[in-house]
Amino acid sequence: MLRLAAASLAGTAIEFYDFFAYGTAAALVLGPLFFPTFSPLAGTLAAFGTFGVGFVARPLGSVLFGHLGDRRGRRPVLVASLLLTGASTVAVGCVPTYGTIGMAAPVLLLVLRFLQGLGVGGEWGGAVLLTAEHAPAGRRGLWSSFPQIGPAVGFLLANGVMLALSASLTDAQFAQWGWRVPFWAAGALALGGLWLRSSLAESPRFLEIDDPARMPFAEVVRHHWRLVLLTAGALAIGYAVFYAVTTWSLAYGTERLGVSRTVMLTCVMAAVVVKGSLTPVMALLGDRYGRKPLCLAGCTASALWMFPMVALLATGQPLLMFLGFTGALIAFITMFAVIAAYLPELYEPRVRCTGAAVGYNLGGVLGGALTPIVATALAEHGGRVPWAVGAYLTAIALLSLGCFALLPETRPVPVAVVEPVAG
Repeated sequence: MLRLAAASLAGTAIEFYDFFAYGTAAALVLGPLFFPTFSPLAGTLAAFGTFGVGFVARPLGSVLFGHLGDRRGRRPVLVASLLLTGASTVAVGCVPTYGTIGMAAPVLLLVLRFLQGLGVGGEWGGAVLLTAEHAPAGRRGLWSSFPQIGPAVGFLLANGVMLALSASLTDAQFAQWGWRVPFWAAGALALGGLWLRSSLAESPRFLEIDDPARMPFAEVVRHHWRLVLLTAGALAIGYAVFYAVTTWSLAYGTERLGVSRTVMLTCVMAAVVVKGSLTPVMALLGDRYGRKPLCLAGCTASALWMFPMVALLATGQPLLMFLGFTGALIAFITMFAVIAAYLPELYEPRVRCTGAAVGYNLGGVLGGALTPIVATALAEHGGRVPWAVGAYLTAIALLSLGCFALLPETRPVPVAVVEPVAG
């Protein structure tokens, strides 16, 4: 289990490194380079629009790779999704800017971001299911949380490289070529991930399936559509909180508050370290007390913390911004640490790869794709403190809270062993 969990963690870290590198670049530099004829606000919105395309592609990737996972096994998904995401990320680092090839530049950026999203949409389902279906029932939450640590590691890798480049290069050097380095590094990381995953065994639960679904997505739509919609709505706040902190706040802090890139990246990265460290702790609580109570607690905490978070961000003070980001990400991981066990348990094994991944990634469209765009537009028309952004995030938290309330508990209940009476 340790070797399997480590390989899953490493793989998701690499895939999400690719995904987050784009998000950080969109917040810091892509607007002026690929949309120079736009105003600063419009350029940022356009860059976040290409960022959102990756989320739109993720449910499609779930359908495509989910079909492969439910028909051929979880293991092939891990290899194919990693290849697609790695290749498209390296290609992003090679795209000429608007000044060189004109409108072809943002079009190419859009296509490559779409391919990135397809790959990440397949990655989560394969990595989580391979771990969850190997894990013992009483510790499924803990072992399944390892792939959930991967996004934090990927974020730290991507932003660590960005931070080092931002601190060591001039603004002109960073805009000219520095921002491309994290994308080029994705090629080496993808090769390492493929090597780690080459020896993984197929899920025993998949091997037990006698009648794999012929058309998994059609079966999910026909028999599990309500569950997919509820899980998508439930997960929306997690995505909204995470990308409000890690993407929108970078643009808001640097453009509106005048805080340096280095300070903003440091504050966000420090909060992500706390979030990553707490992931197995929250997963253990999910094994002990149930998946649903942790999700309800995380949603409630999110609803209560969004206004304080934007107020702390608006101060522009590093320690206060870090406090605001940390509180938000603790609420986030209270939910998402148990999601890797919760979602697969909601679906029957024969359509689990498709159903769990589609629900997970549709939540990304609702929360992750829209939040940077909506938050940027709302903040532009407010005062120094973007209260409208806090209201928007609170509303999503309440929606997700209602969806979680309608989902069942799935934590396996230990079966008591009754000793036979002698005589």
